Amino acid sequence: MKRIVLMALLALALPVAAFAGSVDFGNTGGTLAGSSAGLTITGSNLTSVIGLGSGTCATFAPCGSVTFTTGALTSGNLTTGGTFSSVGSSFQIMGNGTDGLPAVIFSGSFIGSVSWIENTNCGTDGSICYTLTGSISGTWYTGATVNGATVQLTFNAGKNGFTGSVPLASGDTVITTTVPEPGTLGLLGTGLVGLAGIVRRKLKG
Repeated sequence: MKRIVLMALLALALPVAAFAGSVDFGNTGGTLAGSSAGLTITGSNLTSVIGLGSGTCATFAPCGSVTFTTGALTSGNLTTGGTFSSVGSSFQIMGNGTDGLPAVIFSGSFIGSVSWIENTNCGTDGSICYTLTGSISGTWYTGATVNGATVQLTFNAGKNGFTGSVPLASGDTVITTTVPEPGTLGLLGTGLVGLAGIVRRKLKG
């Protein structure tokens, strides 16, 4: 459990340290469920916002929600990891009227493939957990078109792995609100891939 929390904190810290002209959103809790037709997160609270609002958002005082649905599985499988399509996907960050945030902060979808990565040995009993990463694009609350990326970390799914649903530990989404310099979005994607690798190594260690 401590290792999952450590990785969650790393996910929250990485984008803030790396990017200017962006807003960082942290979410906790909820359930990630689905099948080969796609994965959906529900009940995940928006508990951290850096770069927008008044800064009062917290785990004990959530200021909204994060929801998303991927497209269908295109390779691999749900148990040992795979890739989901972005076709038919959605991604929304919503405010609840607190922290000075708008009701609809971001509304868009995944772009490109969505990675579903198995992390073995998440517990002393050999339990499995997962990391979901992907790039997103959509409409900012100002009406502008913006891009970003997300990483979502699950709690243990048990020794048998994903069987239809798993609790979400935490997630982090970074939205770039200014026109990025060349390579910035690529760097963000590389950071997410690196984070996924660190998660796997730490959970095995």
